Amino acid sequence: MLDTIFKGIFDTASMTVIPVSEFLLCAAVSLAIGAVIALTASRRTGYSHSFLAALATLPALVCVTIMMVNGNIGAGVATAGAFSLVRFRSATGSAKEIALIFMAMLAGLVAGMGYLAYAALFTLVMCIVFLALGRFDPESRGLVKTLRITIPEDLDYEGVFDELLSEYCKSWKRTLVKTVNMGSLFRLSYLVTFKQGADEKAFIDRLRCLNGNLEIALLQGESAGSDL
Repeated sequence: MLDTIFKGIFDTASMTVIPVSEFLLCAAVSLAIGAVIALTASRRTGYSHSFLAALATLPALVCVTIMMVNGNIGAGVATAGAFSLVRFRSATGSAKEIALIFMAMLAGLVAGMGYLAYAALFTLVMCIVFLALGRFDPESRGLVKTLRITIPEDLDYEGVFDELLSEYCKSWKRTLVKTVNMGSLFRLSYLVTFKQGADEKAFIDRLRCLNGNLEIALLQGESAGSDL
């Protein structure tokens, strides 16, 4: 009875209808896989609730999509086009975020093809690898930050902060230089990795002595510099 209710009105006798019980089983496993991925991502990172919610639901969305395509070439092409539209309307994330999204999509794809055990095994292995790599990631320990410094236009910024950066940071890289306030000021953006136990307050106080007590900002993680 249920299989009759959920049969598509455009289905033909040669088309295979997915039983409701199997549909619910695949969707439930995909949701469980998504919850595991989201929980793993939240253990060592500061991702937002919306990103974690997307990770939790993405495997189920992909799983249902694959089940509904079910060998239909036209539906497959339309689905690929829909995915490309979503991609080009989203902001580019970090490499780690892209990898997590790709992992969630792959798990959902495998589950949608009916290989539930493989999907669960793949998720388990990748989550263990993700947690293991996180132990060596300075960003997960809050050591990677974006430093933004405002300086007067007459200050030569080449190397002026290098000695101080080498004292407090393991590594640093200048990622952006921009003029502001009608060209009367410069804003510099650095991606820095602090040494373990570095005193950020003392670091900023000493930077203020070098930049004329102008604005200094320290942001968590690899923040984009497009709003400078």
